[in-house]
Amino acid sequence: MSHDDSNSNSDTDIDAVTLEIMRNQFEGVAEEMGQVLITSSYSPNIKERRDCSTALFDAEGRLVAQAEHIPVHLGAMPEAVDTVLDYDPEPGDVFVLNDPFEGGTHLPDVTMVSPVTVGDEILGYAVSRAHHADVGGMTPGSMPAGAQEIYQEGIRLPPVRLVKRGEVNDDVMSLLLANVRNPGERRADIRAQIAANERAEERLGDLVEEHGRERVVSAFDAVISYSRDRLLAELADLPNGTYSAHDVMEGDGISDDEIPIEVSVTVGDEEIEVDFSGTAPQVPGNVNAPLAVAKSAVYFVIRCVTDPEIPPNEGCYDPVSVSVPEGSLLNPRPPAAVVGGNVETSQRVTDVVFSALAEAAPDRVPAQGQGTMNNLTIGSRGGGDDGFTYYETIAGGFGGRPTKDGMDGVQVGMTNTLNTPVESLEAEYPLFVERYGLRENSGGHGQFRGGLGVVRSVSVETDATVSLLTERRRVAPHGIDGGEDGRCGRNEIDGERVPAKTTRDVESGTTITVFTPGGGGHGPAEERDPDAIEMDREDGKMEWEE
Repeated sequence: MSHDDSNSNSDTDIDAVTLEIMRNQFEGVAEEMGQVLITSSYSPNIKERRDCSTALFDAEGRLVAQAEHIPVHLGAMPEAVDTVLDYDPEPGDVFVLNDPFEGGTHLPDVTMVSPVTVGDEILGYAVSRAHHADVGGMTPGSMPAGAQEIYQEGIRLPPVRLVKRGEVNDDVMSLLLANVRNPGERRADIRAQIAANERAEERLGDLVEEHGRERVVSAFDAVISYSRDRLLAELADLPNGTYSAHDVMEGDGISDDEIPIEVSVTVGDEEIEVDFSGTAPQVPGNVNAPLAVAKSAVYFVIRCVTDPEIPPNEGCYDPVSVSVPEGSLLNPRPPAAVVGGNVETSQRVTDVVFSALAEAAPDRVPAQGQGTMNNLTIGSRGGGDDGFTYYETIAGGFGGRPTKDGMDGVQVGMTNTLNTPVESLEAEYPLFVERYGLRENSGGHGQFRGGLGVVRSVSVETDATVSLLTERRRVAPHGIDGGEDGRCGRNEIDGERVPAKTTRDVESGTTITVFTPGGGGHGPAEERDPDAIEMDREDGKMEWEE
């Protein structure tokens, strides 16, 4: 990211105590935005699963604070703000966008960017991003397994003023709602995002009243400098050198051919360079990932391997450079299909960068987790407000860690959502949960075993379209340092195993079952504590189920 640092010396009057107070206040603004969005939205995907993110930027477009929501959203948000700045935002505007080639990630992630105005001057920008359960396209839920162009994935919005000087542009709203299923639900979720951004303006106004405008602007610079300094200190503790790794995607939904991802990570005293030369060219299917998504995955790993407690803002991203060849899987040219790149390829980028850094920081890198979001989308054909679209990412096993077992049944890597509670799912949709529990014996053995995946079976009580976008169905999550691999996942429709990436029309009464992968083990199994082994035997988790 390149931004004007002309104000970089304006933080000299911010003492350490004031810095900590104001940093927490900025993060509180972002967190409160998230609470407004979650409590005001209508769709279960946002209000229950919390598939949304919020953040605060300064007037130059630098990230100042973010709520701890979805990693793949947050690291990519600066690209959205940079793009909106090219459109000359004015006080009272709200820009909406989802175009992956103009600041977005994939089409279901709809982003709102609002200038935050105190007095008559723009002080910063409020940003909210939420995964909408449908944005049009060839299948209900807008997550088609067989898409080969972005046009098939939904309505594509470059940055456009949805609100201009405080007035909603009804023409833009009508155009958007005419191209989606469940327009009433979409309208409610859009209003929730606007309300979240408005809350940021209220709270930042309160901070200006408390501290004064100059002090707030100085604090923006100070928190960014603080994070940069802390990350540089962490980099100094990593051994300099270049570290490489390789992994694959299991096809693109059009072909089952493996798609290589290669990375080299060069650690220096004041910079870390991540180069994806050697990664496959972009593919016909939808697992291409926009550059913003690849960067987001890299930023996530760097934060994990250094110090996750460093406040996430522009400062902790500045020392990180990411190089990706144009026209490749991780930097595709339009009109590439990309909906799976955001949810699945981002996970593999996370895996491969962790693997590269395992040599540099072996005590900080876990074995591979499930490495997939296990995307399940079910929707009625025909659309309209009487129809439904259900979307879920399903948890799995976290990899064994250097000092403890992996966690069972959690979201891993680039997603941080909750599950849809069974009661909510069955109340909102014509669906019935037949089975939901941990998948025994799915974690890899090791001194510290991999976490367990889950099994989720959902029956459909009406004719519908089902889409599955998943990974780690052939290539298992790898163990590390002598630990065994976790168990691969699998997908079934009425007991029939189906491919990792599938879209199918089904009849009422059909049952979809997703078995999610377990995490890899860490360290040799023979070094496992005997008491832990006995406990595992009692739980039935030591036997490898066929």
